Amino acid sequence: MINSNKIIFFSILTLLIFDLFSCEKNIKINTPPFNEKIVIQGAIDCNDYPIVFLTKNLPYFGSIDSSMIYNMIVQNATVVVSDGSINDTLIKAFNQNYFPPIFYKGTKIKGDVGKTYFLTVSALGKTYTSSTRILIPPAIADSTWFKLEPNQDSLGYLWSVLNDPQQIGNCYMIFTKRLSKDKIFIPALNPVTDDKFFNGQKFKFSIMRGASAANSTVADPEYSYYKIGDTIIIKYCSIDLATFNFWRSAEQEMYSNGNPFMTPSQAVTNIKGGGLGVWGGYGCLYDTVIAR
Repeated sequence: MINSNKIIFFSILTLLIFDLFSCEKNIKINTPPFNEKIVIQGAIDCNDYPIVFLTKNLPYFGSIDSSMIYNMIVQNATVVVSDGSINDTLIKAFNQNYFPPIFYKGTKIKGDVGKTYFLTVSALGKTYTSSTRILIPPAIADSTWFKLEPNQDSLGYLWSVLNDPQQIGNCYMIFTKRLSKDKIFIPALNPVTDDKFFNGQKFKFSIMRGASAANSTVADPEYSYYKIGDTIIIKYCSIDLATFNFWRSAEQEMYSNGNPFMTPSQAVTNIKGGGLGVWGGYGCLYDTVIAR
């Protein structure tokens, strides 16, 4: 004989399941219309000419192919950098090691510590402006060294000691390049920091290798590491607050990409006129380490 309590239980369960499915609704999300903007990524290092990359942003939900990537490069622009007395109209250049490979480069002005540099870009029927200052390069207290990580026989990180000045608000960025392996300087992993937690102190820190075209995923067993035998050039940079805010926000956006629990955000920009990106000055100090 069938237990009547079981009949009642399964009847209620069936009704609940039916009710659940009957409450389903198709939700349509209205995404905001795409607003095309120029993306400016410009830099002027001490003792080097300014370079500026110009592209157009792409729709978040759009497909990407080779022709779209080529068309995103802004090639018919007028780009001028000024130090207040000399105007340098940048010329178009090509370097396949950069992305995008087409950019604008100066020929008259080289960066000088303590000076302010003004950027004016005329493109896509609009004018965009920005300014930045090259600060005194970081004071590295000791030479940088390589140290193997635990449980690794050939992989490790770089270590260094920064001597931070007494005034608060100093910001830093680090790039590295492995000779014979990297064509250009690549931002280190977590490349920017400020002195909020170590103002006026000697601060010991590690340098982890940033992603490049040859090393872009955590699936790579050498991801973030340097290897015994590598010759590494380290580029320490002092940057102003606006440049720091851009790179920090861009870093946070990159690491939160695809995470549904993160609050949507947009990289902070110091470009005026409606553009995106950054115009940054870099007070640079270089060191070389052989990993051994």
